[in-house]
Amino acid sequence: MNKKYTYVWVSLIVLIFGIIVIPRIVKRLSSNTVVENDRLNVSVHNERLGYILVDGKKRKVPSFEFLNQDSIVVSNKDYLGKVYVVDFFFTRCPSICPVMTTNLVDVQRYFKGNEHFGIASFSITPEFDTPQVLRTYADKYKIQKPGWNLLTGDKDVVYRLANAGFNIFAAEMPDVPGGFEHSGLFALVDKEGYLRSRIDQFGNPIVYYRGAILEEKGVNDHGETEEIGILKSDIQKLLNE
Repeated sequence: MNKKYTYVWVSLIVLIFGIIVIPRIVKRLSSNTVVENDRLNVSVHNERLGYILVDGKKRKVPSFEFLNQDSIVVSNKDYLGKVYVVDFFFTRCPSICPVMTTNLVDVQRYFKGNEHFGIASFSITPEFDTPQVLRTYADKYKIQKPGWNLLTGDKDVVYRLANAGFNIFAAEMPDVPGGFEHSGLFALVDKEGYLRSRIDQFGNPIVYYRGAILEEKGVNDHGETEEIGILKSDIQKLLNE
C-alpha cells in the first residue's frame, strides 16, 4: 500500500475516534463518572475499612502487657472483642498531647456506654508516668474506666511497640519541647486485633488518623483538616461489623 492510501486510512481512523470516543469522554468528565468509576473504583467513603498489609499479610497488634492508671495489668488480650484506638503520649507533654487527649475524651464521650469500644494510651515516659501520675492525669481529663487505659511499663518495650509494632514514631529528643518527639497519630484496631483504616481513591490504606487536630477548629495551625469526625465514623463501622 502506498503512502497516500496509508495517510487516508490513518486520517479516517482519527476522524472516527473523534466522532465516537471523544464525546463519551467529555460526557463522563462533565458527569464526574471518571472520578467515580476509575482508579480501582475505591472511595474514601467505602462502607468497609481496609486492612494494613505487610508482605501480603494482615497486620495485627503485637502482644503487650502494661500497668494501667489503677495499677492493674492490662494486655492486648483484654481488648479482644473491642474496637479500640491506640495512641502514644506523655503527661508532661507541652505541645500536642493535650490536644490528642482532648480529642480522645470527645471520642470517649461519643461512644459512652458502649462496652465494645476502648482506648489504649501508652506513655513514652514511663519512668515518670507511674500509675499514680496517670491516675491524676485521668482525673484531670475525666478519663473513664474500664474503657480507657493509660498504660506504663518498661521504656524499651514501649518504644519498640510504638516504632516497630505500630510504626508510630516516638523518640527521646532533648532539643525539642518536653524532651520527647512523637507523631500524634491514632491507630484503629478492630475486634480481632487487626489494624484497620480507610482506603484512598487509589486503593491505598490511609493507615493512621491525625490526633493533634482540634475538631472544633476544623484545621490546625498548618492548615490540615480535622479527622476526629472521620475517626468516629470509622469506629462505628467496625462496631457494626
